[in-house]
Amino acid sequence: MTMSDEFIKLEQLHERRSLTDDEFTRAKARLLESTAPAAASPARVTGFRRSRTDRWLGGLCGGLAVETGVDSWIWRLLFTLMFFACGTGLLLYILLWIFVPSE
Repeated sequence: MTMSDEFIKLEQLHERRSLTDDEFTRAKARLLESTAPAAASPARVTGFRRSRTDRWLGGLCGGLAVETGVDSWIWRLLFTLMFFACGTGLLLYILLWIFVPSE
């Protein structure tokens, strides 16, 4: 239900005298408080990003290390092993390099 639908419902209840004036103003205030955006919370960028500091080529293994908690050398080893499995490691690395944003 949208906020406008809830306001309409409150108005109808108030008009039918199901809500007193005091209950109506408290319900309206509660509705406005619950839908107000949190201005005090800072904007935080989350998600997988390529590392700028821990990088050999594109920073993907460093970004994966930050995101998963696994050392970056393990990710490099996995991509190398996948490269020897019909080149899937190289293809995956190139695609991630293109589509994953930098820090």
